[in-house]
Amino acid sequence: MATEGLILNLMAVTTLIPAAFIGKRSEPGRDLVFWLLLAVAFVGPLLWVVTAFSAAWRTDLAAALWVTVTATLGLFAAAAVLDRDAWRLAPVLWPLTLILGIFAVIWSGHGASRPIGGEGAGWVSLHIVVSVATYALVTIAAVAALAAIIQERALKAKRPTNLTRALPSIADCDGLMIRFLAMGEAVLAIGLISGMALNFSATGAVLALDHKIILALAAFAMIAVLLFTHYRSGLRGRKAARWALAAYLFLTLGYPGVKFVTDIILG
Repeated sequence: MATEGLILNLMAVTTLIPAAFIGKRSEPGRDLVFWLLLAVAFVGPLLWVVTAFSAAWRTDLAAALWVTVTATLGLFAAAAVLDRDAWRLAPVLWPLTLILGIFAVIWSGHGASRPIGGEGAGWVSLHIVVSVATYALVTIAAVAALAAIIQERALKAKRPTNLTRALPSIADCDGLMIRFLAMGEAVLAIGLISGMALNFSATGAVLALDHKIILALAAFAMIAVLLFTHYRSGLRGRKAARWALAAYLFLTLGYPGVKFVTDIILG
């Protein structure tokens, strides 16, 4: 089983490698090469998730990372179809998914599996799906924020590169960041409500102020302030990008960060 798990991990991470170097293309486009790279990159992690989760729900760090990669690439594919600018985030997004995949391989075998069943199973499933979707949406928003910072620095230095030519303009990066943050905030609100419902059914209390919920609430508040300030005063550029990256950091600490502490440091 350990050998099969290693082969599955290596297969999944290998499918991410070709797409990670898309920024090297001299003339990037939403062409056949782009869609083939995206399809290969998505299918590898998806097969890992389907195979690994076939017996029971995985709660380990490696599983969380592979689920994140799969959800992020799936949502990015939808955005690439529907939005004329989203596909241009690929040169930053795809290397990030490769890094997450490498971390998943390194930390595979740590943690546990458990079935989802019994009373409240529906709420648990909803909460899991919403949490994964939130993190994937905010991941793409953070990628757009990072792309905006890269573009702004290149513009100030007056040194465009193949990477900056492939990325969306600063204004388009801002627009993508705000749109994905708005969607992430809406889904995060559902996640917080479902989490409260789960906790109330289990303990009778609405909130359990543990590290995860505190970080999620902090991320929710930061995104809310950023969206309000953007629509009220037009906040954009590097300042808005830093707020987005800070919110992403809070969610990262609350989702894979907590699993890293429990599975790797304490496990």
